[in-house]
Amino acid sequence: MTAIASALSGHLIRSLIGWPGYVAILVGLVVLAGAILVARRELIEWRGLLPLTVLGFIAWCGASVFWSGAQWMSLAGWLFQAAIAVLGIAIALCRDLIQIVRAAGGVFRVLLAVSIGLEILSGILLDTPFTFLGIAGNMAQGGPIQGIFGTRNLLGFVAVLALVTHVIELRTRSVQRGMGVFSIALAATCLLFAGSPVTLVVALVILGATAALFAVRRTPAERRPVLQYALLGLVTVTMIATYAGRSRVIDVLNAGGEFQVRYRLWLSTWRAIDANPIEGWGWFGIWRGSVPPFAGINWSVGREHASALNAYLDVILQVGTVGFVLFAALCAFAVIRSWLLASNRRTVTYAWPALVVVTILTTGAAESFPLVEGGWLLLVICAVKASESHSWRARLPG
Repeated sequence: MTAIASALSGHLIRSLIGWPGYVAILVGLVVLAGAILVARRELIEWRGLLPLTVLGFIAWCGASVFWSGAQWMSLAGWLFQAAIAVLGIAIALCRDLIQIVRAAGGVFRVLLAVSIGLEILSGILLDTPFTFLGIAGNMAQGGPIQGIFGTRNLLGFVAVLALVTHVIELRTRSVQRGMGVFSIALAATCLLFAGSPVTLVVALVILGATAALFAVRRTPAERRPVLQYALLGLVTVTMIATYAGRSRVIDVLNAGGEFQVRYRLWLSTWRAIDANPIEGWGWFGIWRGSVPPFAGINWSVGREHASALNAYLDVILQVGTVGFVLFAALCAFAVIRSWLLASNRRTVTYAWPALVVVTILTTGAAESFPLVEGGWLLLVICAVKASESHSWRARLPG
């Protein structure tokens, strides 16, 4: 719970005690995670549990330090990524899935309750923004609100994850009914007041994915492959149609010019990619605005950005086409394995990794959350848990 909370509340922690304090927390957690893995090494079946795609992507990001133009900054960014990954691996190896769901649900409840409480205090009771936390105090006007996450999109992202988690908690009776209903209402309230068009699209995708998943679960086993292939075809056609009509989609979703801002940033990022298309500029994770290519991109769009607002473009920019192929493989295996796990296991708990991965990767089309902090942690956890039953290495002779 502490590791999940620390990864998701990075903005809050850094606002209160700065980067040194946040790094100290992560270092302490990594040391504890390492000690737990060592103590439980005899109880963990390692073969096939650690996805090669996760290890390969992390290794390539580490290798990019050698050709980065700011090697010390790049090394710091890679160590930050690796530390979060270690926490995710430790959680996935040492806890059952239901324990992870309950831990995540508890964290989401606390973080969203604190967020909505501070927004009420700032926007209604005191009527003053809490600038040091990035809270604008717009609660009385109906939003948008940011909570303790710094941006409305990250608040909305966490709220969608919380909705998925709390519904599964309620279905598995992991919490009392009153607490479950309260948690769902809290997450829905945060989602509504966040007013994020990005999160609205993600929520619609999750509704569709949930309906499709439970339709598959209710289909007889002998007919599931046909339905699975039909769903795969539908998703493929939808993605192609969305890309072909991307200009129209941007116009429809261009609430307050937000998508137009992203589109300009993506074009500028793509121009920077053309300079180093194979190996990239070096892994940094969160952008460093004082070094190339990030300084040039921000100058060209006239705004300060800490990411490309697109996880997939960010990967190509920082670790090139090779890194993108590795990350795409990581995502593909995580989706396929978690979806098959959710389709074939009777317990509804197994739907959690599939829906969380879909949420993370869908959000990645308009934010870079899957690459850093809480998004990266949850992606690693789900990838490792999904590989437990579907890794090809697990079937090798001992």
